[in-house]
Amino acid sequence: MESFISETLNDILKTTKSFENVVFILPSQRAGVFVKQQLKDKISAGFLPKILNIEQFIEEVSEVKKADSIQLLFHFYTIYKEQQPNPDSFDVFSSWAFTVLQDFNEIDQHLINAKDIFIYLRDIERLKKWSVKGTFKETDLIKNHTSFIEKLSEYYTAFYQFLITKKIGYQGLMYREATKKIAAFSEKNQTKKFFFIGFNALNKAEEFLFQKMLENGNSEIYWDIDIAFFEGNHQAGNFVRKYKNEWKYYEKNDLKSLGNSFQTEKNIEVIGASKNITQLKYAGELLKKFPNFTNTALVLADETLLPIALNSLPKEVSSVNITMGYPIKNIPTTSLIFSVFQLFISQQKLQKTDANLFYYKDVLALFKHPLIHQLLAKENSKLINEIVNNIADENNMFISLHQIRNYLKGSKSGEVLATIFNSFSTVSEFLTRIISLINALKENVNELEKEYLFRFFTAFTQLQNLHTEFGYFQDLKTLYQFFNQVIIAETLSFQGEPLQGLQLMGMLETRVLDFENVIITSVNEGILPGNSAQNSFIPFDVKVEFGLPTYREKDAIFSYHFFRLLQRAKNIFLLYNTEHDSFGSGEKSRFVKQLEILRSDVITKTISPKVVTEKKELKEIKKTERTQIKLRELAEKGISPSAFTNYLVNPIAFYKQKVLKINEFQDVEETVAFNTLGNVVHDTLDELYSTFKNRFLAEEDISEMQKKSKGLVEKYFTKHFKSGDLKTGKNRLIFEVANRFVENFLSKEKVLLKDKTNKLKIIDTEPNLSAKINIDGIPFPIKIHGKIDRIDELNGITRIIDYKTGKVDTLNLKITDFKEITELKYHKAIQVLLYCFLYTENTHFDFSKPLEAGIFSFKNLNKGFLKVNFSSSRTSENNITQEKLTEFMDVVKTVLLEIYNQEIPFLEPVDLPSYYK
Repeated sequence: MESFISETLNDILKTTKSFENVVFILPSQRAGVFVKQQLKDKISAGFLPKILNIEQFIEEVSEVKKADSIQLLFHFYTIYKEQQPNPDSFDVFSSWAFTVLQDFNEIDQHLINAKDIFIYLRDIERLKKWSVKGTFKETDLIKNHTSFIEKLSEYYTAFYQFLITKKIGYQGLMYREATKKIAAFSEKNQTKKFFFIGFNALNKAEEFLFQKMLENGNSEIYWDIDIAFFEGNHQAGNFVRKYKNEWKYYEKNDLKSLGNSFQTEKNIEVIGASKNITQLKYAGELLKKFPNFTNTALVLADETLLPIALNSLPKEVSSVNITMGYPIKNIPTTSLIFSVFQLFISQQKLQKTDANLFYYKDVLALFKHPLIHQLLAKENSKLINEIVNNIADENNMFISLHQIRNYLKGSKSGEVLATIFNSFSTVSEFLTRIISLINALKENVNELEKEYLFRFFTAFTQLQNLHTEFGYFQDLKTLYQFFNQVIIAETLSFQGEPLQGLQLMGMLETRVLDFENVIITSVNEGILPGNSAQNSFIPFDVKVEFGLPTYREKDAIFSYHFFRLLQRAKNIFLLYNTEHDSFGSGEKSRFVKQLEILRSDVITKTISPKVVTEKKELKEIKKTERTQIKLRELAEKGISPSAFTNYLVNPIAFYKQKVLKINEFQDVEETVAFNTLGNVVHDTLDELYSTFKNRFLAEEDISEMQKKSKGLVEKYFTKHFKSGDLKTGKNRLIFEVANRFVENFLSKEKVLLKDKTNKLKIIDTEPNLSAKINIDGIPFPIKIHGKIDRIDELNGITRIIDYKTGKVDTLNLKITDFKEITELKYHKAIQVLLYCFLYTENTHFDFSKPLEAGIFSFKNLNKGFLKVNFSSSRTSENNITQEKLTEFMDVVKTVLLEIYNQEIPFLEPVDLPSYYK
């Protein structure tokens, strides 16, 4: 395969022996690298030509330097404020100014008379308001929009003159100025020979410039197009056909570089793949089949898939040259900068600015960021964990500067970090903080992270300089919104060896270049070509009227790049996403359909990811000698009813908690947790009833309790919820729920005691009871311990009571067969029966007296006291006899024997409910 560059150089070498006064002008800088390499292979000695990309050539002709987008924006705002009596704030201005600058750029590139098009736009707006009856009502929004459109001409003229004075500008301005100076430039460079190589779609300014250069007789132009697209009416040849028909130069000169390689033998596969990841993974599989990658390109039509593409490259790819930028918004440093902004954005939103308090999630997000963690861990590896644990222990929803300084006390790196939390004073000082943080971080990161940090260092230094000069950032919010807008479009360029390894490219970067093996991904409608949406203040019909490019011209440009890339390639793989979404992106590109019409050898297929089914192995933990030692320690310390039922639910969880001593992660309780609500209600009732131990209650006693209940609820929320806020929102509702639970319970008790025949005696509240049991096969006793919420006597019946703030039903307490009691639905019954066992053991209970056990469910209080029921019919059998308790404990001993049997491992249950995992 002979490339376009090689063919072009061969033709040039027929008439050009020395390149001392020769200039090559190419569409991109990258193409120049390949031209140099090819030329070095073709000439043994002598000067290389001067090689420029089109932007460098335009800059040279126009004598205007290109300004970056941020610098232009600040200058534009200066002009805008001069022209507008009531200007928008800078953040509002920047939200639309980028679009206006794009329109200015397009107008100048296509040499449109700016005054004419803006008057045209103005007249359209005036016609919209015209009404025969004069009944049109102009809202403030319409009035502002009309005023804005009518001012565009003034903005353009003033801004253009301002930039010319400073000899800087956007690309379109440089093009317009170049057309004014091309005659002088040509006269000055009569002795030089100019070659324009590999162009296709030219704007009006480029057409004018190229024709002027060709007219002087010292220039030639080489188009890269195949005869298959040039002849006929194929979209890919639209532009070159137009130039051939319209340019005066072609009345006497032939078109150079019409190729005829598209119809040669090729291997073309069109591959449908489900989802983007499957596309990229399959592209990696295809790359494995190539013996080398020196003449291979992986082209991403959707450049946002670059991170996935990099992770999908096979290990055989030892070197890769990336020609597209990596989105800055995706790099770790960006999330760090945003977390710094978020500290103060949330502070303002939550009205904590005056107190300089920071929302705990924002503080933790900053401390847990890998770069900050790395910085602080250098001096104290445990510091971050200590900070996280301290915030959780104190349940601090808001953190003060004083607390942060205490956390970071003694750490040199922490001193720099602590300044980030100082009260916000000025934008300039805030920018200095971020620059100082970046400087502190750069000493402790790898080379790639240094590149990231340097990019942000230059960006924030530039912002600080611009703010010092212009002072347009009035507050932090304005700075944040501007930074957010800018960062979305910014990319970080990769540096690599362009002549070696696999070429990983975007579609536009393929201009002029040819590859033997080509893989293109995301060949979907809406991506290749892109959708017809336009980000412009100039309507479609106005663009057509003035000859500005619309989506139709852009489609032709995409068509050219796509088919040009296929012209000389031998192995072509086109992958598209088959999955439809709401925008219909599962449709393959129209270019693929055209290709299938143009050639009869296209192979189409659909692939799907390999699905490897694996049999899930349930976790199994064998009991070692060390495990047995821990279990013996547990037997001495005591097993609670909740630990016992935990084993029944999930033995693995029991092992982690009771053997390994792994506790649940403690987090800040921003919203009152369900267990906190339970603790508050339990503690409140305990304090209310504890003063009446061994006494019969009267209705008046309950009335006294009702007076105290609300204060006690508040007291115990302060204890269990610590620094949490109960004044507003969901927490306030939960606080009221706790009050209602207690009030409703006391009301039920009061109704009970209104009937003077009822005698209620409080025996004890929340006693800690324990008892040891001996089991055949276990050489040591096992202690069972637990805290019973309440023990009372109602009309001569002793009751063991457990409070539950959740919902419990009678079915949860109905036991007809003790062999089934280990099932999940009976676990609440197990708890209260174990409490019965503990009580009867500690009091040597006389079973000739009646004994009942059950639950008060605060979400089911209308059902009253829910008792354990042993009846198999609809009748109730609630009395707990010694025989029943013995039968129950035999089942408990069987489970304990299983726990302490070294031969039986801890096994993961087969059908564990998701909320227990």
